[in-house]
Amino acid sequence: MIPKTIIEKELTDLSGTLPLITEKMQLWAEKNIFLKWGVLSRGKFHCLECAHSWKPDAQKAACQKYMNCTACRGKLRMQQYNQVHFKEIEYWAALHVCAGYQVVRIICSHKDMKKNCLPTFYHKEVMQHWISGGGEVRTLSLSTNVFSNHYDSWKYYTALEIRPASFQSGQKYRINPYKVCPTSKALPLLKRNGFKGSFYGIAPQILFAAILKDPHAETLLKAGQTDMLKHYLTAHSQHVRENWQAVRTCMKYGYKIADFTIWEDYISLLRWFKKDLTITDLVCPENLEQEHDRLVDRKRKIQRRKRIAELRAEIEQSQLVYEEHKKPFFGLEFAKENLRINVMESVRDFLNEGDALRHCVFENEYYKKKNSLILSAKYQDMPVETIEVALPSLEVVQCRGNKNEHSPHHKKILKLLNQNLHQIKTRLNTKKTALAET
Repeated sequence: MIPKTIIEKELTDLSGTLPLITEKMQLWAEKNIFLKWGVLSRGKFHCLECAHSWKPDAQKAACQKYMNCTACRGKLRMQQYNQVHFKEIEYWAALHVCAGYQVVRIICSHKDMKKNCLPTFYHKEVMQHWISGGGEVRTLSLSTNVFSNHYDSWKYYTALEIRPASFQSGQKYRINPYKVCPTSKALPLLKRNGFKGSFYGIAPQILFAAILKDPHAETLLKAGQTDMLKHYLTAHSQHVRENWQAVRTCMKYGYKIADFTIWEDYISLLRWFKKDLTITDLVCPENLEQEHDRLVDRKRKIQRRKRIAELRAEIEQSQLVYEEHKKPFFGLEFAKENLRINVMESVRDFLNEGDALRHCVFENEYYKKKNSLILSAKYQDMPVETIEVALPSLEVVQCRGNKNEHSPHHKKILKLLNQNLHQIKTRLNTKKTALAET
C-alpha cells in the first residue's frame, strides 16, 4: 500500500531508520524459541540438534515422547513421523522506541532440520507495529499469498509496507510471538501505566495499545488481575466494561475467577435479578458453578410461571430476527457414528437445549448474538453439549454439556467440529457474497 497520509509517510520513513535485527538477537532466538527434536529411524535415534545418532538401550525407549541425547545431553521431543526434512516455524518479537513511538517488531524464524546434519535457521522481520503515546496503532508488514490456506503465508521477497487501519481487525495483527527478546526497550509511558516487563500471554501490540488508551485495561494491570486482563483483551465476548462494578468488587477483595465465561453469565443473571454488584458474597461466590446453576434454575422457573404467553410471543418475534442472521447456516450437520452436530435452527431449540442440559443458552439469549453460531451436539439423538463458534474467526468459544460440564464425548465433539469448520466458512463466504450483491 502506498503511504498517503502524513502519519503513513512518517512511519514509512521512520521504519527505514530502525536498526537491523542483530546476529546476537538471532542467536538468542535460535537457542530460546525452538524445541530440540529427535527422530527414530531404522533402529537408531537421531538428534536433529547436534547430528548425533545412537542405538536405543531398550526397545521400550522407542515409545517415549522425550529422549535425552547421549552427546549434547539435550532433552529431545521425538518426531512422530520419520521423514527426510523437518521444519519448525516460530514467531518472536523485539521492542524498540523510535521518535516517541513504541515499535513491536515481529520476526518469523524457520528452523530446518535433517538427520545427520546440523540445523539451519532463517529469520525475517514480517511486521512492525507502531504504537503512539495515545495507544493508536499502525502496522507495516510483508505481503502474503492470498491463494494460501494460511493467513500468514508471507512473501519473504516483498518489502514492509504500510497497512490500513483496518489491518487491526485481521488475524495477522493478533499474531502473538512466542517470546520477546530480553534486550528490548519500552516507552516510559508504558511503565507509568503498569507495564513491568511481563506480557501474561497477551500479544505485545495488543497489551501496549490497551494500557495506553483503555483505563479499564490499565486498572486491571495495576491491580494484578492479569488473568482477567488476558480474558478482556483476547476473548471474543468482552463484557468487562458492562460488568465493571462487579470487576471492581473482585479487585477490591482479590477474588480470582476460575471460569470467566460462567462468571460473566452469572453476573448477567445477578443484573437480571437486580442484585447489588458491590456485595462481595454475591459477586465472589465460593462455588461459582453451583450459584450460577441455582440462578439459572430460578430464572427459568420465573419465566415459566409468569411469562409463558409472553415467552411464546417473544420466541416467535425473535425467530424472525434469528432466521434473518443465521439462515445461511441452516441445514449444516456433521455426523460420525452415533454423534451428530447441527446448527440450531429455531429459538425454541435454544429453550429445549437449555432445559435439557440445564445451562443458560436460552436465558442469556445466545440466539441474539450476531457474531456467534450456536450448534447442538447430540449422541444417539440426545443433546450432550452446546457449542458456540465465533464468527468470522471460526474459533470455538465454548463447548459445554449438562450444568456447563464437559460430557464424556467432549473430545470427539471438538474433533468432529474442527474437521468440518470449512463448511461453516463456505456458508459464511456465501452469506458475505449475497450481502455484497444486495
